[in-house]
Amino acid sequence: MTEERMIAIGEEVVRELESIFDPEIPVNIYELGLIYDVQVSEEGDVKILMTLTSPNCPVAESLPEEVKQKAGTVPDVKDVEVEITFEPPWTKEMMSEEAKLELGMF
Repeated sequence: MTEERMIAIGEEVVRELESIFDPEIPVNIYELGLIYDVQVSEEGDVKILMTLTSPNCPVAESLPEEVKQKAGTVPDVKDVEVEITFEPPWTKEMMSEEAKLELGMF
């Protein structure tokens, strides 16, 4: 797989992740800053490093599975691995300007 296709797959995965919304905050998980990294291998495997707003998040079990399923719908993606981390811990500062604006944080 070419580097250009790997980059395109990464961008398509991000677009899919932007369709997933946090159940408590009306903003998508990408704009919230919950997605730390998306890596695409030459074989088409995708690894997503993400966090949750808190370890006690009510969707701690279902959200990573939803992320895996959405990423897996992108053409040429062979396998998806989702890793949850709490390092660094999520803070409101990780949100995009768009998310902060939508939540009236300015």
